[in-house]
Amino acid sequence: MNACGSIPWPLLQQVSRSFYLSLRWLPAAVRPQLALAYLLARATDTVADTDIVPWERRLESLERLRACIMREASSPPDWKGLAGQQNLPAERELLEKAGELMGMLERMAEEDQALIRGVLSTITSGQMLDLQRFGLARSPDQVRALAHKEELVDYTYRVAGCVGDFWTRLCCAHLRPAPAMAVEELAALGVKFGQGLQLVNILRDLPRDLRQGRCYLPAEELRAAGLLPADLLDPRCEGRLRPVYDRWLAQARQWLADGWHYTLALPASWHRLRLACALPNLLGIKTLAMLRENAILNPELRLKVTRAELRGILWRMILCYPWPNKWKQLPDGPFFLNP
Repeated sequence: MNACGSIPWPLLQQVSRSFYLSLRWLPAAVRPQLALAYLLARATDTVADTDIVPWERRLESLERLRACIMREASSPPDWKGLAGQQNLPAERELLEKAGELMGMLERMAEEDQALIRGVLSTITSGQMLDLQRFGLARSPDQVRALAHKEELVDYTYRVAGCVGDFWTRLCCAHLRPAPAMAVEELAALGVKFGQGLQLVNILRDLPRDLRQGRCYLPAEELRAAGLLPADLLDPRCEGRLRPVYDRWLAQARQWLADGWHYTLALPASWHRLRLACALPNLLGIKTLAMLRENAILNPELRLKVTRAELRGILWRMILCYPWPNKWKQLPDGPFFLNP
């Protein structure tokens, strides 16, 4: 089924600033599947983040939604009730349309449905685990942290790394010629790419998450630095935190380097897909550079790539693309500070 005409593109643009650009670049053969998967994942994320609703109810709604996605139950969450709890009009509209989006999923080809259901199942498992870990944190003095680095790596896989695997398998099923790299090897790079993008978000959002009782930096690493999770609410602790934080900056940069290797491994004729992958990668690298240079515990700081910087990245991508050597070296060029 070609569901492209049914995808609510204006809504997608409202709920995603940069990813919308990548989706619009995609080849028509995979654009509707990837757009639909994104909108459904964004809907589950909205449910998980509706703080006005008690975490137990959000967890129950996600469990019912996951069962519906996997065809294990027919009773969906109360979309209208959840939509009424949203302050942002776009998120309210997204939940109001969630039933329609699920109907679109049912009309997809069975092979595409299986891939979409699989990735959504993994994503919602990460969101539910997140609620179970942090749901009881009611105030800043109850900041909870992940226990160790394996939990952080697992979380980045569940909510984003799995998308790289899904994206790869869907594109390899629909696009020709096939990549020279084996699908399994390419999918493994795609996983790291997704993990890198998620880790950038985690590092950028640290001050905000702390004030919601969540700390994704591992408690064992904080203890080694003489810190408790709640200590990070004090910006004066940045000096002690920096070695821990910088190690994860380096990990994010390595995963994004794997993501660039992934982009270069795509067939040269997959122009649209290469550009769609390059944009989030380069935005992530730019964000890491800003995180390295700014006060990471300042709750007033809102680090964000500006529209002017976004346009600059887009133009640099387009201008370099016809020149393979310049394109290959783009992430390490002077336009992008390499943390």
